[in-house]
Amino acid sequence: MCGSCPCQHAPSVTPDGPTRRCVLATWAVRLLKLPVRAYRLLWSPWVGQACRFQPTCSSYAIEALERHGPLCGTWLTLRRLMRCHPWGGAGYDPVPPPPAPRLPRKTPE
Repeated sequence: MCGSCPCQHAPSVTPDGPTRRCVLATWAVRLLKLPVRAYRLLWSPWVGQACRFQPTCSSYAIEALERHGPLCGTWLTLRRLMRCHPWGGAGYDPVPPPPAPRLPRKTPE
């Protein structure tokens, strides 16, 4: 667990190439980015540029999905959107870095 999202980060690339899970995650990320891009293209020009945070919520969502994958990226995006209200914070709020890969534990012999 990376601390900022409820999912496990597992290695998705093996020495033989990407695993099936990695390919599915890539397509899931692409699918989840479609509504964000549609918002940017269709709705954002009408709403205006009044975002409280930097980077904007749509930029944050795309970056979170790309860096953390479909599960954690969605979780981080939802957390960010829940903070975006008149009584919430404002300012610089970057996407947290992904956790460092875990090294396998050595078993005592």
